[in-house]
Amino acid sequence: MGKVLVLNASYEPLNITSWRRAVVLLIKGKAEQVEHNGKYVYSGFPLPTVIRLRHYVRVPYKEIPLTRKNLLHRDSHSCQYCGYSGDDLTLDHVIPRSRGGGDSWENIVTACVRCNVKKGSRTPKEANMPLQYQPRKPYSSLYFEVTKHVKNGVNQEWRKYVIGI
Repeated sequence: MGKVLVLNASYEPLNITSWRRAVVLLIKGKAEQVEHNGKYVYSGFPLPTVIRLRHYVRVPYKEIPLTRKNLLHRDSHSCQYCGYSGDDLTLDHVIPRSRGGGDSWENIVTACVRCNVKKGSRTPKEANMPLQYQPRKPYSSLYFEVTKHVKNGVNQEWRKYVIGI
């Protein structure tokens, strides 16, 4: 039936859960329904798509791993120099490793093979190849999950609860 976005009492996104777990939280009075999609669990009980916890929950900060998969998702599976989107994308260091550039969210972008070879061991400015978007560290791991749902055309009502979509 779908996934449900769980908000903290402060309306900050916490996680994504199943509709069954969301219904249990609603029935137990631990959460309130914020959004629904017009479908019903049973007569008079709309299926939630966004719920908000009644009490604030402290959540420890969770570091997002710097992986190829996460970089591709952050950069929307496209070359950050020419915009090409295909299967044969590589990872490129904005400031090359040969010049002291390290592995960080702010220094690695996705690039097609052609642009990566063309840029070589130069900076984008030296190669006259400006970046389409300045690379940055994502807001949170939940941000990744939410953007996948919203970009697929599902759960558009989640958009207003997440910064940067």
